Amino acid sequence: MDNHSGEFQNLYTQALNLLKQLISTPSFSKGEEETADLIEAFLADRDIETFRKGNNVWAYTKLFDPKKPSILLNSHHDTVKPNEGYTKDPFKPETEDGKLYGLGSNDAGGCLVCLIATFIHFHEADLPFNLIFAASAEEEISGRNGIDSIIDEFPELELAIVGEPTLMDMAVAEKGLMVIDAKVRGKAGHAAREEGENALYLALDDLLKIRAFEFKRTSPFLGKSKVSATVIQAGSQHNVVPDSCTFTLDVRITDSYTLEEAFAELKSQIKAELTPRSMRLNSSRVPEGHLILSVADILGLRQYGSPTLSDQALIPYPSVKVGPGDSARSHTADEFIYLDELKSGIEGYINLIDTYAQHY
Repeated sequence: MDNHSGEFQNLYTQALNLLKQLISTPSFSKGEEETADLIEAFLADRDIETFRKGNNVWAYTKLFDPKKPSILLNSHHDTVKPNEGYTKDPFKPETEDGKLYGLGSNDAGGCLVCLIATFIHFHEADLPFNLIFAASAEEEISGRNGIDSIIDEFPELELAIVGEPTLMDMAVAEKGLMVIDAKVRGKAGHAAREEGENALYLALDDLLKIRAFEFKRTSPFLGKSKVSATVIQAGSQHNVVPDSCTFTLDVRITDSYTLEEAFAELKSQIKAELTPRSMRLNSSRVPEGHLILSVADILGLRQYGSPTLSDQALIPYPSVKVGPGDSARSHTADEFIYLDELKSGIEGYINLIDTYAQHY
């Protein structure tokens, strides 16, 4: 769509005004009721029927046909809490030098309102596929009451387009996450008499192995999977040899592994008892030959593998991550998105759907 057209300007104005309302409304993970209300009302005002579960809101295009394949347009409306570095009011949308400031403006409010504008544009269009729009909750904490709780409400998806700030480049693969609790057992004793078996030293042996550990398989898009020790705890008194030591491992996994395979490979290398906190946050990769990859080539979109986690991890269908804004601004003080990025986001998403439909 030409961004000088009257319809485009109208969509942009609506998206910008909605984003300002969202910024003004606190929506920390698990507390997104008011922004869910805003999104519901915004769509209802445009005669679009909405559905809601918890703080997740979704809608279908008017000509929805269960015989057609479906594409999901998804982004989240929860935010992290503002950090202490803010010099501006995080809940006051301010426009300055072509930027819109405010918490959640970049991650992922800009993506969200651009996807909503795109959905409105195509709401009554006769496409060779259905479009489903979903504004999800709890993305920032990968919560169970987010996209995970509504994905089964949808028909099987041919594709999900997940709105995250990528500078409108297309992430066609994304690393998964597994957090592991590790425990090493020793034997308590008096520190002065060299009694016991020091669990701290036993843990150190494992930690040195983890520091040098490399997973065997490499992904062409995402490179190597990676494990990092991030938390450790042992002992309670200076004169007692600790009989246990616990530590936490952060494991970022590429599409070369399932979570179970990565866990087994890691477990075989160290002596600690390992307990994964969950096996939910899988890596993802668009299958070779999927139409969305050809569409990206046609539109000249850079394709890459993303190291950061999103709702892609909880969508068990082919998915890409693309959207206006810059991931480097996410969770930073005085968060902002450029107004021109909102315009290019709407135009980019519409071109993406149009091109997909033309080559279907």
